[in-house]
Formats: sequence, C-alpha cells, structure tokens
Amino acid sequence: MQLLLPQHFSGLCFWLHACSQKESLYLDRVRQMESARRSERFRVERDVLDELKLEEVTQRKSYADIHSSLSEQLKNALRCNIHYLKQSIVRRLPVLYWLPKYSVWDYGMPDLISGISVGIMHLPQGMAYALLASLPPVFGLYSSLYPALVYFFFGTSRHVSIGTFTVLSIMVGSVTERLAPDVDFQKANGTNITAEVDVTARDSYRVQVAAATTVLGGLIQVLLGVVKFGFVGTYLSEPLVRAYTTAAAAHAVVAQLKYIFGVSPTRFSGPLSLVYTLKDVCSSLPNTHLPTLLVSVVTIVLLIAAKELNSFLSSKLPVPIPVELITIVAGTLISSYAHLNTNYTISVVGEIPSGLSSPSVPDVNLFGEVIGDAFALAIVGYAITISLGKTFALKHGYKVDSNQELVALGLSNTVGGFFQCFSVCSSMSRSLIQDTTGVKTQMAGVASSLIVLVIILKLGTLFQELPKAVLSAVVFVNLKGMFKQYYDIITLWRSSKIDLVVWLVTWVSTLLLNLDLGLAASVTFAVFTVIFRTQLPTYSVLGNIPGTELYVDIEMHREARGIPGVTIFRSSATVYFANADLYLEALKEKSGLNISKMIIYKRRQEAKQKRRERRAERRAKRQAKREVMFSILFSFQLLSFGVTAASLLAHCIFLSCANHIYVISHHIQKPPFWAFFLFLLPGSSTSTTFSQFTQGLLYRQIFQDFSEIDVDVYMAGCQASVVEQLEHGDFFSEKITKRRLFASVHDAVLHCLNHRRKTKATCITLTVCEPIFW
Repeated sequence: MQLLLPQHFSGLCFWLHACSQKESLYLDRVRQMESARRSERFRVERDVLDELKLEEVTQRKSYADIHSSLSEQLKNALRCNIHYLKQSIVRRLPVLYWLPKYSVWDYGMPDLISGISVGIMHLPQGMAYALLASLPPVFGLYSSLYPALVYFFFGTSRHVSIGTFTVLSIMVGSVTERLAPDVDFQKANGTNITAEVDVTARDSYRVQVAAATTVLGGLIQVLLGVVKFGFVGTYLSEPLVRAYTTAAAAHAVVAQLKYIFGVSPTRFSGPLSLVYTLKDVCSSLPNTHLPTLLVSVVTIVLLIAAKELNSFLSSKLPVPIPVELITIVAGTLISSYAHLNTNYTISVVGEIPSGLSSPSVPDVNLFGEVIGDAFALAIVGYAITISLGKTFALKHGYKVDSNQELVALGLSNTVGGFFQCFSVCSSMSRSLIQDTTGVKTQMAGVASSLIVLVIILKLGTLFQELPKAVLSAVVFVNLKGMFKQYYDIITLWRSSKIDLVVWLVTWVSTLLLNLDLGLAASVTFAVFTVIFRTQLPTYSVLGNIPGTELYVDIEMHREARGIPGVTIFRSSATVYFANADLYLEALKEKSGLNISKMIIYKRRQEAKQKRRERRAERRAKRQAKREVMFSILFSFQLLSFGVTAASLLAHCIFLSCANHIYVISHHIQKPPFWAFFLFLLPGSSTSTTFSQFTQGLLYRQIFQDFSEIDVDVYMAGCQASVVEQLEHGDFFSEKITKRRLFASVHDAVLHCLNHRRKTKATCITLTVCEPIFW
C-alpha cells in the first residue's frame, strides 16, 4: 500500500473542491436550462412589423371588402325587411318581448307584493308632491296612474317606479307659480276692501300650465329618443346630478315652510327667488299659526322615529312598514274627529273629486312661454330615470336601452299631460322598495296603478280632512336622503378637485338662479371643465422595463430604464383642434429640440456652405487660370527644349483639373445632420372622424417641421380605422409611406435601434394616448 503523504492530501482536497465546483456549475446550468425551457412557452420571436408587413401577415381586407356597395345594401335591406320590421316593432314595444314569456308562478307573487307596496306609497307621495307643484292633491294621484301604465308598454327597465318625484314637482311648481301667481286671481271680498284669491280659477289655470309643460317636455323626449340622442344623459355627470338634486331639495324645503308654519309669504320666481322667498318667510315668522306648527312638528318627529325604526328592523321585515300611509290615515282621522279645520283653522286638503277626468288637449298657446322649462324637465327627468335604470340593470344582469327609455318616458309624459298630469320620472325611494320586495317585471307597475285607481275612485274623498301640514311633513322627512348628499363634498375633496368644483358650482347656481337657469349654467360649466381637462393633459417620458417590451413612466417607476438614444413621449389627451398646438409645443419641449432655432441654424449653415462653395469655385477658377498661364509660359520654355505641343496641352489640362478638384475638396463641407427619429402612436379606434382628421393634419405638420432639420418620423400602434382615415385624407405620399407605421411601440423602438447601429443616429420615440372621462 502506498503511503499517503501530506502533498497527496492537498492534491486530493484540490480534486474534491474542483469536483464540487463542477457539480455546482452543472446544477446552475441545469436550473438555467429548466427556467429557459419554462420561459419558452411565453417567448415570442418575430420580425419587426411595419404597416406594410403587418398588412401582408394579417391579410388586411380592402375598403370594398369591408363596405358593401349600394346595390348590395339595397338587396340586403329588401331581403331582411320583414325581419327588421319585426325587430323594430319589438324594440319599440318591449312588452311584446317579455310578456309572452311571463310566468305567473315564478313572477306573479313578487310582482303583486311589490305593486301593492309601491301603490300604497303613491298615495302620500302623490298628494304631497302635488303641493310642491302648486296643484290640488288629486292631480298627484293622476300623475301616479296614467304614466305608469304607458311605461309598462314602452319601458325597458324592470325595476324603476314611474310617478311623481321631488325635483320635477318643484320645477313644475316654479312654472305654475310664475305664470299663474296669486296676484292675478284676486277678487273683492264683498263690501270689504280686502281682496281674496279665487282658488278655483287659479288652480284650474295652473293645471293647464302644468299639462302644457308636461306634454311639451314629453314631445321633446320622444323626439330626442327617435333621433338617437340618448347619450345626452352622459353629459350630466354624477356630481352634477347629485348637486342639482341637493339644491332642489333646498328649494323644496323653502316651498314647504309656508305649510309648516302656517304663513302666507309671497312666492317669487326667477333668479334669487329662493333668497327672496326665504327672506319673506322669515319676516312672516311672528305671524306663525301655532296649531299648524304643532301638527307639523309632531308629524315630523313621529315620521323620523318611525323611519329609523323601519331601517333598524329592515333585515327582519319582508316588506317595509308604510309609515307615510299610516301617518296620513292617522292625521286624517284625528283631523276629522277633532274638527281641526273648524276649531283651529288648520288648512286641510279640501275637496277631492272622485272618478277620472276626461282627456283634454292642452293649451298650445302656452308652449312658447314654457318651452325652456319643458326642455329642462325633459333632460332632468331622463337623467334621473336612466341613471336608476342602469344601476338596477347592472345589478340584475339585463340591458336598458337609453334611446328607448327616452321614448318611453316621453310617451308617459305626453299621454299623462292629456289627462292633466304633471311631469314624472322614476322615484328612487319607490324603486328601491320594488327592488327589496323582489320585483321581476313591470307588472308591478300595473298592480300599483290599480291600487291608485281604487284610491281615486273610492277612497279619495276620505282624505279631504287631511291637514296640509302633514303632507308637508312627509315631503320634509323624505328629503333626508338628499340632505345626506352634502357628504359628497368631503368625498370629492379627497378624490377629484375638479368634480368638487362642478358640484359646488352646480349647487350654488341652482340655488341662486333657480332650477331651469341653474341647470343650464351647470351643464355649461361641466362642458368647460371637459375642455379644460383636455387643454391641460399630462406629458411624460417612458422607459423600458428590462427584459420585457413594456414601457412605463420613468418618473413614476424606479425599474423603468431609458433606452440610450431613444426618448419615448406620451400625452394623456386626445388630439383635436383645440389642443393640437399645445401638443406640438409639448412635443418639442419634451424632445429637447428647438425646431425654430435649429431650422434657422441649418439655413444659416446652408447659406454659409453655398458661400464657401462659390468662393471655392472662384478660387479654383483663378487658380486654374494661373496654372494655365504658368503652363503656357512653362510650355514655351519646354518648346525650346523640343517638347511636342500635344503633350504640352495634355499636361496643362491635367494640372488645371487636379488643382480644381484639390481646391474644392479642401473648402466644401457637408451640411450638419441632426439624425433624430420621432415615433408617434395615433389615437385609438374610438376617436371620431373629426378628431382623426385633426390628428392627420397635426402629424403632417410634425413630419414637415422635423423634416426641415433632417429628422425622420415614425408612427406605431395605429388602429385599422385610423389607417383608413389617413388613407382617405391623402396623408401618405412618396416621402411618408406605410413603412413608417409599426405594429407596436416595441417594434418601432427596435427599428430605431437597428437604424442607429447602421447610421450611429439618435432616436426619439413619442406616444399619444386617449383620455377617459365620465
């Protein structure tokens, strides 16, 4: 056996260490191969695609393939005429779609329970909101009957409850009291000098005014729905609508103060009418009728306590307790047995006619005086209805047609106006009750209408002794939900300062300018905020996430790395005529190129170059002349030595040309070359044709401006519709071809980098993105 010496141990250790290193390297290599094998499932290798290559790969269809000819369109229209007619009828009458499929066993009982619950609510709300409209209470019941039946046939929402609503009632009241004030209906009181108001004549004329306004507003809604103008509701943002309803609630409170305190203030109309009315009410407080105030306070306290108890027990109750109905019945019984009107002169509802009124044509002569109010009623009513309808549709998984909702609401108001109804829309409180009681279809609206019909025919006369203070208390308590919307100020302060400004401007303008002018001022201001947002977009420079083809804002992401020689620019605004110049200036600023100075510098260099060339040519000519003279003199000297004339002439020409080329090569210099590459990403396919036309003009201007300083411009991410618009707008030319368009940002950047390796140029990349508004 060989003896192991110490040097042998050291060699063995070295051998073992080497083996362990090889094993670790092998394991690392195995792990790398495994990770590479796994990542190959997500790796995509392809060539850089410009627009021409992309069209070849995807086999893009031509314009004729996508858009059929006129003759083919006529043939298809005739072929599908019957089918289209059926679809059109079903679309205009949605009841024909769901009523044949209606299941009594599945939907009958939930719809019946919901209809009875909502029908009971129609009684107090209809009578109370009629006071807001300055009309007799029975017309609130009419407005709860006819429009709901019309909406049953034409509406697309299954959960909204059509009828009286606070905001619209206040708007109608401002119209009726403006055109039919108490002063115009005063009459002499017998032998006394004092004058009394002819209540019968006043109420009759106010009913005509309300009916004319309702019919005209309904016709406006139908017209807007027919011309597919349903998107008008999108201009009424949520902060605007909530602020408007909050301010309308303040108008409702001020309008009910005279019934709560039992005073008779003067009702004003027009701008600052709320301030004047509130001032007059405050000055009349010393004349407060104490029995009326006592009835109002007791009713308000009991209603608030009952509603709080109702909300506390809501999880345990299948149907909410109808506290308003109980309050009205109790108030009527107490007033009837205690003779509150006779003993304490508390104002009561008065005569309620039983039966239905016959339809009548409204006074068309009033249309010219109420057209502005009718348009405001049409827009506000539609905005409230479509917002509630879309909310419930999203919750329960069905679709609401915005244009058909305009038509349905317009027909409900138009038909209702012929039966002396005032403007209606969906009610949030009644719709929520329908939803909580498990409503399935609009058959619940039919059931609630039957309840209202029974009340009008048989039970209406029982409520003649109901104090008006009780109805005012019902309105006052029901406005609690709108008063909670003042918390929007805190929420918007944290989320969006611009939306907060919209909320405040809408609230202030509606309070001070009244409901109609306030709505116009609010919408105008909201549109200006949209323009303001597009005028002040955010511009950023993007960088690449290493190992990916993602490009993000360098200032907001630490891992984003700028590509050497490439600057990626992004704008958050849609390019259109109002911000095109701002976009171009921001582009020049972010790219670091002062194009104006560079163009001036280039032209100066070109002028200097031309002057150098002319001086070099003159020097070359003078030098050539001197060389010729020298050659001639030298040739005479050579002749004396026997040199032939032909060889002498060739020698002179050679010396002259060589000297000319030498002089030019030493004095002519090449013009400066900036060698930048610009890369643009046009807007998405959602852009309008007008916006795309503006973008085309802007991009052409960019091509022209940067070509002045020898800058090549590239575009990427173009949607097919954008490319099509550029083609029809003659954007492409011999200099600007589709090879300057790329499929993605990464493709354009790779092209810039490859081009830079060949020419050693610097690249600048720009992107343009679309903003999102409400």
